[in-house]
Amino acid sequence: MNVVMLGDIVGRPGRNVVAQFLPELKDKYEPVLIVANGENAAGGFGLTGKIAHELFELGIDVLTSGNHIWDQKEMYTYIDNEPRILRPANYPSSVPGQSVYIHEIGFGAIAVLNLIGRVFMQDYDCPFRTADNVLAKLPHNVTHVLVDFHGEATSEKIALVHYLDGRVSAVVGTHTHVPTADEQIMPQGTAFITDLGMCGPINSVLGVEPEKVINKFLTQLPQRFTLAKGPASLNGVVIKLGENGKSERISRLFYQ
Repeated sequence: MNVVMLGDIVGRPGRNVVAQFLPELKDKYEPVLIVANGENAAGGFGLTGKIAHELFELGIDVLTSGNHIWDQKEMYTYIDNEPRILRPANYPSSVPGQSVYIHEIGFGAIAVLNLIGRVFMQDYDCPFRTADNVLAKLPHNVTHVLVDFHGEATSEKIALVHYLDGRVSAVVGTHTHVPTADEQIMPQGTAFITDLGMCGPINSVLGVEPEKVINKFLTQLPQRFTLAKGPASLNGVVIKLGENGKSERISRLFYQ
């Protein structure tokens, strides 16, 4: 069985490109589950309930997130009432929201777990120990586990997949908005890619108008970043899940 995991959806261009190509992806791969990182879906900054509903209507089953999930203040309360929106599990326990989504598939279930990195990020709880704690508490009917690890450092993402290899079905990185070319099946059967990339505007700097970012580098003065316009691309992976919680294949997706 196949699952599709999409990179960070950035603003309206990202939502439009997902709407354009998701029907084709569904027809081609017949995924039992579609996961996307939605923390930049609202104008490039955060997520709203209205936009989340729009993405669910397209066929996305669960939205993961990261450090920008709180950019839209309504999410402080909305996330508690929508189990399909996840926030990283290694935020402090008092933070609202859920970090695991259980997707029933008839003979079992697929768990989606959201974690966030600490290197070049903030002082979150340890993602390695948090993963241990979450995995120990999963329902007995869970047959496969997919992890969205939202992090900056490639070393931290690669270290986590080595730590979890054989215990989860997949570890995919998000956050940098740049797709990597290292998709692989680890020795113990865990699918991995350092970063999925983004679903967002092509002629941009990580989704932002280039001029704003260039001026920031040239002057070191604060800039109000604005979302880039124009054509967009879709980036992600399709993963073929096998028996005993392992993965058989991971392939990159690129549409524009």
